[in-house]
Amino acid sequence: MQIKNNSYLWLLVILGTILISCDNNQVFDQYHKLDGSWSKNDTIRFDFEQTDTINPYNLFLNVRNNKDFPFNNLFVIVSLKNPKNEIKIDTLEYQMAYPDGKLMGEGFSDVKESKLWYQENFTFKKSGKYQVEIVHALRETGSITGMDKVDGVTEVGFRIEKIK
Repeated sequence: MQIKNNSYLWLLVILGTILISCDNNQVFDQYHKLDGSWSKNDTIRFDFEQTDTINPYNLFLNVRNNKDFPFNNLFVIVSLKNPKNEIKIDTLEYQMAYPDGKLMGEGFSDVKESKLWYQENFTFKKSGKYQVEIVHALRETGSITGMDKVDGVTEVGFRIEKIK
């Protein structure tokens, strides 16, 4: 009887995992893997096709970082290029750690994933190919020039979700 109960338990775990991993809101979700640090010369680029010019979407940056990330905040410059080569540029700041230094984000290991708002209720005005580019804009306090590299960033992603 014990073997049969274990079989049912595993079946429930597998079904639960499948149901949780289903994501009906996802339109686009990609990651760019880094080698444990993000160089100022690493421009993270995502290309995607968008045909819906009527419905609004939520756009997110996803950042996976670990305990080697030396800051509480992350500054990035994000550019969004539409099919007519018009570019919208934003400089954004995100809180990545609590005041005590504990990383924010989801995850059970020392790697945390943060889903960061980029654009809320965004409507793509033109149909066609879009491009998002992300670079970090971190610098040490009192420094004018940006840091050559930032340790602790393992992946950077971009996500588009349908609004429910």
